[in-house]
Amino acid sequence: MDIFQTIREKRAIRVFREERLAEETIQQILSAGRRAQSSKNTQPWHFIAITDKGMLAGLSKTGAYAGHLAGAALGIVVATPDPAQKWTIAFDAGQAAAYMQLAAWSLGVGSCLASIYESDAARALLGVPPEWHIDIAISFGYFDAVSQPPSGVRHAGRRPLMEIVHREKW
Repeated sequence: MDIFQTIREKRAIRVFREERLAEETIQQILSAGRRAQSSKNTQPWHFIAITDKGMLAGLSKTGAYAGHLAGAALGIVVATPDPAQKWTIAFDAGQAAAYMQLAAWSLGVGSCLASIYESDAARALLGVPPEWHIDIAISFGYFDAVSQPPSGVRHAGRRPLMEIVHREKW
């Protein structure tokens, strides 16, 4: 799939089919995150890939809107040094998450971000050292394209470009 088609059609998917992802697919998704750009190439992240249904169910309880993690074939937690120390860390983690989501969509795998509000509980569940922080996780899995068609099929769901773009000045 071409990158512009991927960007145009990508949408948040929160309901997944009961189907495992191939290890090669998981590796491709993780590799896309690893390849994301970061400030001064610091790569301030670790990824925790979770396929165990019990772990995913536990993680789904660490955020008010993270329930979709329980039904995912794969959850990826993005751990970073304290993002409050430098805003670029959170920005860089977001780029890694976006790269993984776009790569997944191009492979026919849906995804959705989850904010982790109970980071201490998530850290304990996953054995993450105390100096690392968990703010986001991503659910991944195959979706039903008939019941959840790509956004470009139904409607774009975005404001027109001319409403949000300013040239040279506001």
